[in-house]
Amino acid sequence: MAEPAEERALLASLAAGDREAANALVERTYRRVFALLCKLSGDADLAADLTQETYRRAWAALGSFDGRAQFSTWLYRIATNAFLNHVRRPRPVQPLDEEHERTLPDSGVRQDDAAIAAQIQERLRKAVLALPEELRFTVAARFWGDAPVAEIARAEGISQVAIRKRLNRAYRMLALVLQEAAS
Repeated sequence: MAEPAEERALLASLAAGDREAANALVERTYRRVFALLCKLSGDADLAADLTQETYRRAWAALGSFDGRAQFSTWLYRIATNAFLNHVRRPRPVQPLDEEHERTLPDSGVRQDDAAIAAQIQERLRKAVLALPEELRFTVAARFWGDAPVAEIARAEGISQVAIRKRLNRAYRMLALVLQEAAS
């Protein structure tokens, strides 16, 4: 992560048209944005596409970045919105043809173990996505984006105590939903 002064300098250089500054910002933030989108989507290929979309949108909206929060936190918000827009768009389902089905690699993981782990991850992902927007962003930024509480608070324009309260409320809601799903 960039130090705030270094980040401001890179953003100023980017605003002046310095492509190297853009590359430096991407280099510093890409892994975390991609990880956040992987957790949200559960699909690395989709996460890669959405990460590119996140940066496209960020560069287009760079003039609206006010610097209240770190650049990475601002990107997390853009990434979350890109994912939600993707989910809301209707998509036709493409069946896997038999030729491609035969070429899928065997992971060596027992099928039932992999299926159980995937079900747990999917239940958690769906439970997080079902949270109200402010809770969903707070949980995603904190645990899937690894953003500090103080940074999320700055980005949201509220206190750290309010962010911790949101996280506690989200934990309670997630626990209830996951308990119901397990029953």
